Amino acid sequence: MLTFELVTPERAVLSTSAYLVELPGSEGDMGVFAGHAPVMTTIRDGEVRVYASAGATPQRIAVEGGFAEITESGLTLLAERATVAA
Repeated sequence: MLTFELVTPERAVLSTSAYLVELPGSEGDMGVFAGHAPVMTTIRDGEVRVYASAGATPQRIAVEGGFAEITESGLTLLAERATVAA
């Protein structure tokens, strides 16, 4: 499982384990699984989708700007703004 943290300047929005996280990267959408190669990318306005397991319905989070860092310990997304869909 992948450790995923989403943080905005105001607060920590989400901290969870995920099977897959899909990000709106500035160079295009990208999917991040556990074991992904380390990378940093800027994030464009769009939607993050967090899958708890294979085939699960994703949790959807609207984000505006920011950047993501993928390391051996997981994925941290620092967004300017984030809104979790109901």
